[in-house]
Amino acid sequence: MVLLLKNTNKMNDHNLVPLVPLREGVVFPHTEVVLTFGRPKSLASVKAAFEADRLICFVAQKNPRLSDPKLTDLYKIGTLCTIQRILKTDNEVNALVKGMTRVKIESIKPNLSFYLAQVSEVKETSELSEEVEALTKHLSLQLKKAVNLGKPVDFLTFMRLMSEVSAAELTDQIASLLDVRTDQKQKILEIPEVKKRLSKVIDLFSREMRILEIERLINAKTQKKFDKSMRETILRERMKTIQKELGEEEEDRDIIDLRKKIKIVMMPRTIEEKALKELDRLAKMHSYNPEGAYIRTYLDWLIDMPWSKKSPNNVSLRNAKKVLEADHYGLKEVKERVLEYLAVMKLKKEKTKKENHTMPTIICFVGPPGVGKTSIAKSIARSLGRKFVKVSLGGIRDEAEIRGHRRTYVGAMPGRILQGIKDAGTKNPVFVLDEIDKVGADFRGDPSSALLEALDPEQNKDFSDHYLEVPFDLSEVMFITTANILDTIPPALKDRLEVIRFSGYTQEEKLQIAKKFLLKKVLGNNALDKKRLEISEITLSKIIENYTREAGVRNLEREISKIARKAAREIVEKGKKAIKVGVKKLEGYLGPETYTKSLAEKQDEVGVTTGLAWTQAGGDILFIEVVLMPGKGNLILTGKLGDVMKESCRAALSYLRSHWQQLGIKKDETKNLDIHIHVPEGAVPKDGPSAGVAIASSLASALMNKKVRKEIGMTGEITLRGKVLEIGGVKEKMIAAHRAGLKKVILPKGNKKDLIDLPQKVKKEIDFVLVDNLNQVLKEVLVG
Repeated sequence: MVLLLKNTNKMNDHNLVPLVPLREGVVFPHTEVVLTFGRPKSLASVKAAFEADRLICFVAQKNPRLSDPKLTDLYKIGTLCTIQRILKTDNEVNALVKGMTRVKIESIKPNLSFYLAQVSEVKETSELSEEVEALTKHLSLQLKKAVNLGKPVDFLTFMRLMSEVSAAELTDQIASLLDVRTDQKQKILEIPEVKKRLSKVIDLFSREMRILEIERLINAKTQKKFDKSMRETILRERMKTIQKELGEEEEDRDIIDLRKKIKIVMMPRTIEEKALKELDRLAKMHSYNPEGAYIRTYLDWLIDMPWSKKSPNNVSLRNAKKVLEADHYGLKEVKERVLEYLAVMKLKKEKTKKENHTMPTIICFVGPPGVGKTSIAKSIARSLGRKFVKVSLGGIRDEAEIRGHRRTYVGAMPGRILQGIKDAGTKNPVFVLDEIDKVGADFRGDPSSALLEALDPEQNKDFSDHYLEVPFDLSEVMFITTANILDTIPPALKDRLEVIRFSGYTQEEKLQIAKKFLLKKVLGNNALDKKRLEISEITLSKIIENYTREAGVRNLEREISKIARKAAREIVEKGKKAIKVGVKKLEGYLGPETYTKSLAEKQDEVGVTTGLAWTQAGGDILFIEVVLMPGKGNLILTGKLGDVMKESCRAALSYLRSHWQQLGIKKDETKNLDIHIHVPEGAVPKDGPSAGVAIASSLASALMNKKVRKEIGMTGEITLRGKVLEIGGVKEKMIAAHRAGLKKVILPKGNKKDLIDLPQKVKKEIDFVLVDNLNQVLKEVLVG
């Protein structure tokens, strides 16, 4: 190529020079920089320039990703440079270039093996004024300060800039040192006026100075902390070395404190030996060893466990009876059983201390929600002067929740039982395991199986938790479990429990509970007293009869709370001093009545009987409806009945068909009839054999076209021979019958023993008829 310039220091307008696009960065005049070239056209341009007069133009690309940029992809202003030296490697060329002047790229010659550009020099304007001189001195001082703050600058370059250099050279040199984007450097390159360029560079350099100052401050703080930590570590190590040389080696203060605590808590000997062994491991570890934190946490747990602390355990039957009577109304059987339990404890305590004895059987309170299972456990703790701990087991699926996690896991901790013992601070609290019937099992194990050891008086003296890995004595803990039903508790666990059943409250009992306990509690919770809000006894009875239908008293408490909240609002808004809520005002506070006074049928009807059912929430009544219609002898069953209840329907129909003569039914009448048996509230699942008597009575009433007495309720299982077998849940069912307003109840003779436990009010107001076959039932329930 002979198109290159012939002079090396000056150029004329519109001269042709090789051009190299730069992906990143800008080359400024008055600067020397080493560049690396790898693209074929760039290599060819450098080679052509070096072989000619060494003049070459560098210009920045707008988009660094382009490998073969066009003129439109390049900035218009570049820098004409001279190549000082080059160094060739395998696929690259390194060149030391020096910037000479700013040039404008007019055009690029196409179809060549390298870029050849026609350029023209951009004249820069400079003025010698006091303002320019001041800006130059300020920029020099900023550079000196930046170097002191740690900005990397070539020493020779820095020394040259600190000597007498022109404002243009100083500006270009410092612009090349700026830590800014390529497009910002390009804007500086495109400013021909030295004064404007100085101002722009000073602005960008000031921002970089602020960043350097912040970084230096952060580094200083970090270094200070690091130096302090290192200094302490070195001093400790030197102290240990000196003490070791003098034969006066002393343990770390934390280790000494832990050793004292281990001695104070009076662990069993074998457990203390294990704790001291772990402490020795901790003492030998470096302070930065992550395992040290795990061992420290483990030792803290061992120290915090109440190995020898216990409550006085003052078993006074008189005090216990007084507390139970003061805290709870009714529940006579439950209170008697609790006092028997405490009496056994007192006798065991009086035995010789040398004897090994265990606690009595674990108690399990079973009953509907809201009947006082948990609160009576609190009363037991108060009467004994023991700590009270409650753990809810509902929904637990992981065995580790009971036995704890292995220490190999991150975040491991003991199970809920030992956590509760630690929180209590004594080894003999009253420990309530709530909702034990709602424990589940999945791939993480079966928590109910893990409870077997804890709840067995013969085994829990050495209860093993996976985290502590040492036995803990639970034999002095008074465990009380609660459940709504027993069916979901595994047999092996159920065998360890002594069941005390809680039945629902009668209306009279609810009234007394509301007067003596609930009203006072609700008034206190709502910042009221008896002077400000008065609810009469008749009003409370009305709430119980018409606004609640439950075995316990939780909904009753909610309804009273609703009245209290609305009364509080009236007092605040209207300035009333006192409010009295009577029966007439009740609808204004609670809305329309939720339930009628009596759920029993209003009149005798054909094919409708009243059955009695047991649910998790207590007893309830249900109606059995039978209709006959022309058909082909089909039996239709609806009402979401379970398999056992469906079988009771078939058994009842078979008995009636087989006794058609005795009952006065036509021989082939059922062949041309479809029989539909329905139990209302069809969305509620129903099952069990105890509705057999009610189903048979409804079928007999429909087939014989005789009405059923409305005031009679019934329960009992039937056989194909017409035998009436005993059933369960008698107390709950009888309370439900009384609540519904039934006057007579038919029961199997086998359930005569269960009538003893019924409340006196129920016995007094309901007539019980005991039967052992279906004929006796039909004589009682069918009119005529």
